[in-house]
Amino acid sequence: MDAGRTDDVITDPVSWEQRVSDAWASIDQRSEEEFLALIENLAAELPSDSGIGVFERAAALDSTGHSDLAVPLYRQALDLGLTGERRRRAVIQLASSLRNLGQPEASVTLLTAELDVESDHLDDAVRAFLALALVDTGREREAVSLALTALAPLLPRYQRSLANYARQVSDDTPAVRDSRQDEARAR
Repeated sequence: MDAGRTDDVITDPVSWEQRVSDAWASIDQRSEEEFLALIENLAAELPSDSGIGVFERAAALDSTGHSDLAVPLYRQALDLGLTGERRRRAVIQLASSLRNLGQPEASVTLLTAELDVESDHLDDAVRAFLALALVDTGREREAVSLALTALAPLLPRYQRSLANYARQVSDDTPAVRDSRQDEARAR
């Protein structure tokens, strides 16, 4: 659970987290309205300035097709000092929503910065969503390289070869080729 004021209102934060987890597990068995109301009620148990509650509201809106309404809430949750895994999820989900709303450059900026934060189990998710954003900005070769780099360690064989090929794909982008040609001409 994220550090925060959850226990200021909730006497059993573990139970609250379990109820949130159960709510998310039930998303496909509920109507959009029921699901949004359930998450809203759970978030309402937290202080109004809780980044956790704002994040859960944003994620619920996003997951029900309302990325435009989720974006300002993700930003608000981050501004409120959301921490831990939820902070990273908020960045990923915000970036994905921005890409879906036609702002892939903003998505690339957020996710590129996220590559530099402490590594965790969401690293490959960051890379996957960054690859999607790169495709939308016309940087397909970088996207493929990033995706292959993320995939390589998961393969039972060929990890080293695939990692090398991923670097070659990235090194063979037009900008890199042009700079190599400029260097060769300068010699």
